[in-house]
Amino acid sequence: MEIKRIIVGPLLTNCYLLTSQKEAILIDPGAEPEKILKEIGEKNLTCIILTHYHWDHTLAVSKIKEKTKTKILIHKNEKNFIRFQVDQFLEGNEEIEIDKERLKIIHTPGHTKGSICILGKNFIFTGDTIFEDGFGRTDLPGGSEKDLKESLKKLEKVIKSKMKIYPGHGEVFEKK
Repeated sequence: MEIKRIIVGPLLTNCYLLTSQKEAILIDPGAEPEKILKEIGEKNLTCIILTHYHWDHTLAVSKIKEKTKTKILIHKNEKNFIRFQVDQFLEGNEEIEIDKERLKIIHTPGHTKGSICILGKNFIFTGDTIFEDGFGRTDLPGGSEKDLKESLKKLEKVIKSKMKIYPGHGEVFEKK
C-alpha cells in the first residue's frame, strides 16, 4: 500500500491518499478539491474518512463525494457539528480494509468529541490529536483537555517504537 500526503488549504492541512493496486481511501480532504481529485485520478476511491469535523479537514469533502460517488465516514459524536451528508457514522473499533491491510478506527476525543485516529500495521493517522511537537488544542467547540489526556494515554499503548505517525498538520514522523 502506498500513502501519499497532499498538503491543502491555508492551514496546510495534511490530506492522505492510501492506494493499493485495486482501491484507494482518502483521509481529511481539507481544501483544494481539484488538486485532490487530480491525485485520485482513475483510482477506485472506496471511502473518505474524516478524523474530525473541523473545516480545515472537511472543506473539500462534498465536492469530492459529488465527483467520486464514494461514501463519507466520521465519528458519530461529530453529528451536531457537520453540515454535509455522511454515509456512515463510526463508533470506534471498526476495521476498514484496503486490499489486505486492515485499518482500525480508534476513538480519541479531546480535540473534538468525535476525533479519531486510524491505525495500520506500522503506522497511524492522528488527525489533530498528535503532532510531532505536541497535540491538538482543546479550546474549540467539542474540545476537552480531560478527554485529550485520556486519549493520549490510550495512544501511548498503541503507538510502538519506529511506528510512522501521519498527523493532520506538519511533517510525518517516527516514534523514537
